[in-house]
Amino acid sequence: MPATPSDAPLRVAYLTYRGKPHIGGQGVYTRHLTKALADLGHHVEVFSGQPYPTLDERVPLTELASLDIFNDHFPGRAPAFWEIRSREDLLEVLQFSTGTFSEPLAFSARALRQLTPRVGEFDLVHDNQCLGYGILRLAEKLPTIVTLHHPITKDRELEMRSAPNWYKRWSVGRWYSFVKMQARVARRMPRILVVSQNSIDDIHHDMGVARDRMRLVPVGVDPELFRPLDHVARIPGRLITTASADVTLKGLSYLIEAFAKLRTERDLTLTIVSRPKPGKTMDMIERLGLRPYVEFVSGVSDERIVELYAEAELAVVPSLYEGFSLPAIEAMCSGTALVATDGGALPEVTGEDGETVLQCPAGDADALVTTIARGLDDRALRDRVAAAGRQRVLERWTWKRCAEQTVEQYREVMALPQNVEKLRRNGRA
Repeated sequence: MPATPSDAPLRVAYLTYRGKPHIGGQGVYTRHLTKALADLGHHVEVFSGQPYPTLDERVPLTELASLDIFNDHFPGRAPAFWEIRSREDLLEVLQFSTGTFSEPLAFSARALRQLTPRVGEFDLVHDNQCLGYGILRLAEKLPTIVTLHHPITKDRELEMRSAPNWYKRWSVGRWYSFVKMQARVARRMPRILVVSQNSIDDIHHDMGVARDRMRLVPVGVDPELFRPLDHVARIPGRLITTASADVTLKGLSYLIEAFAKLRTERDLTLTIVSRPKPGKTMDMIERLGLRPYVEFVSGVSDERIVELYAEAELAVVPSLYEGFSLPAIEAMCSGTALVATDGGALPEVTGEDGETVLQCPAGDADALVTTIARGLDDRALRDRVAAAGRQRVLERWTWKRCAEQTVEQYREVMALPQNVEKLRRNGRA
């Protein structure tokens, strides 16, 4: 069925190799962007591996089931031989057996197989940071655009730096070897959507992607959902943070260290929006005797997360690096004063210290202690920063604006000569 004029609704195949619903940028970005695209009248079908995203009822989900090797309950499990039912499953197991994160490559192969017979149904493929080799093959069949939130080279760099010995560094390097694939694919994509100027600079430097192929399209927040709740009382000494993964990049260990120091003088509690998992963070909490004062929350609705922000005196983003930080703008939009580091794009997102954020250097637990104490001790400062922070978000970042800018990029990519020919060949032009 041929496409009509340039302002006609688009049919988009949206790919995300994992889409955890409430924690982690990929799932949040997927849920809200696809909803906003549907609000604009476009048809979006999401293709996802586990964990599957939570989507608006207008957005269909096609499940491309992985072997779920890295699930929350048994991360790194070895699949049994009877689970291997396709060549994509075999590819996933073989790559995992070499010690490499295997989801992106295997998912891209599954997406290629699923979409090849359906190219006539879509105008464009939008890949959410999978960047597996199968995406290159898809780009030969359909106009393709990629969102790259931040270069995973930064995750690798920080994990390598914190590795205690040569064997651990070797293991980390092997695990992150998929980053080379992502860089090769990214360099060949006609258009990369990037969520911050800081990420554009880092992607260009670390992955060799030409600047003229990247466009800045910041993510958003729903200001009607993430809003101040005047009927919810703040709990004295309550802090809140979001940890999408227990990795060095998120800086959670520095917050735990700071929290332990602050608790020697104050009655504080910490809510971590994350699923508790065995590992370095839990070990640190137990070792420091903090378990009674730390609450993990996961699998709850967005409405409950907004209530958790409303209960806290301060929200904290202790990251060593962020490509943007959805938790930062969600906290700001909720009207909760934010303590954040200067890691990566955070200053670009949160603004200046003392005006819209209480800022401190990344990777410095003592600086976190000082900054959190400063916020706890001065209610007028908290109220002023919270109000200015929400206003900053309202003026800059909404999912509607993100969707509108994304559609502009869709149409530009579809208008490239090589893509006009693909759409003609597929009966879409």
